[in-house]
Amino acid sequence: MAPPEEHSGEIKEDSVAAASSADNLPISTVVFIIAMQKEAQPLVNRLQLTEDVDSMFLKGVPWVRYYGNYKDLNISIVCPGKDPILGVENVGTVSAALLTYASIQALQPDLIINAGTAGGFKAKGASIGDVFLVSHVTFHDRRIPIPAFDLYGVGLRQAFVTPNLLQELNMKVGKLSTGDSLDMAPVDESCIIANDATVKDMEGAAVAYVADLLKVPAIYLKGVTDIVDGDRPTSEEFLENLAAVTAALDEAASRVVDFINGKSLPQL
Repeated sequence: MAPPEEHSGEIKEDSVAAASSADNLPISTVVFIIAMQKEAQPLVNRLQLTEDVDSMFLKGVPWVRYYGNYKDLNISIVCPGKDPILGVENVGTVSAALLTYASIQALQPDLIINAGTAGGFKAKGASIGDVFLVSHVTFHDRRIPIPAFDLYGVGLRQAFVTPNLLQELNMKVGKLSTGDSLDMAPVDESCIIANDATVKDMEGAAVAYVADLLKVPAIYLKGVTDIVDGDRPTSEEFLENLAAVTAALDEAASRVVDFINGKSLPQL
């Protein structure tokens, strides 16, 4: 019997060539991760997607999927759905991470797009209704003041680089910081400032962690519903602007989809 093949850590040339060839194929499957169905619905309507009533996910989870073909793309929009007891949207990092993992396993996307609303900082140039293409993502509420663990807690990751998309669509660019609270305690504010973030949300860095772990390119679109360093309560401003900003996010996301269609990952 032949000895077991040794895994020296070297990557065979034919494996590299296969990966390179796959990267140069047109993008086929895109999965949107969107926290709230209210944020997703305009894009679902625009792309004429159908709800998956016979869910592909495990029985009992509240996750919702819309799917269909748009031009040359196979598109799914997945949302965490609602808490079965309280009836509120399953926002936050835990639901986002679980949903991202399950969606990648089931759908094998070429690209993930995490789209949603966010708070913005006027000190960094954000205004209500702006939609940002995120350059980097971090956490601001995982404070572990031990060498190396501190960097792990921040979890800095770069979004998939899309210079051609950025130039063509002329979008604003900023860094995103993620935490599990809508409000901003002083200690969170210090961390967000240290992260040099322009926008803050409750999902992005969790999506980034899973996408990076499973080696799936991911980009992030964040529409500003409230000014975090402004003079109005965040919750009040968020609810007031949600519908208008969701419409702006839908417009931006549809332009991104149109740009992606027919292109390979390196062409983005």
